Amino acid sequence: MTTATMTSPTSGSALGVWLWIAQFVVAAIFLLAGGMKTFIPIAELSQVIHWTGELPTWFVRAIGVIDLAGGIGIILPALTRIKPGLTVWAALGCSLVQVLSILFHVSRGEASVTPLNFVLLACALFVLWGRFRKAPISARGR
Repeated sequence: MTTATMTSPTSGSALGVWLWIAQFVVAAIFLLAGGMKTFIPIAELSQVIHWTGELPTWFVRAIGVIDLAGGIGIILPALTRIKPGLTVWAALGCSLVQVLSILFHVSRGEASVTPLNFVLLACALFVLWGRFRKAPISARGR
């Protein structure tokens, strides 16, 4: 009989390394996108992300805050080992955001802009699966 191994932020297993890479990729992109949607003036942002000029400012800012929360949540709890289970919930949230983003873009006839969404969805689902089932991180002091 085997037991599940609890990993730490310095785990050297191949799966652990790939999970950390996926977590950092998702975090970096979510933090970048969230920062842009939260802090850049809409008139300027709409030159880069066109749909932001077509929706209410509060909606764009709310999506930005959600992106920032996902980016922080997918990395910080695991890295600090304080409530690392929150990383799993953040990965679920990031996955949901990507599914909704794909549906949003497809509904607007913008399927050509969804490849990054699919990559982020795959990475977030990988983190969700890995940190929940295969390589969960133990809380500090355990």
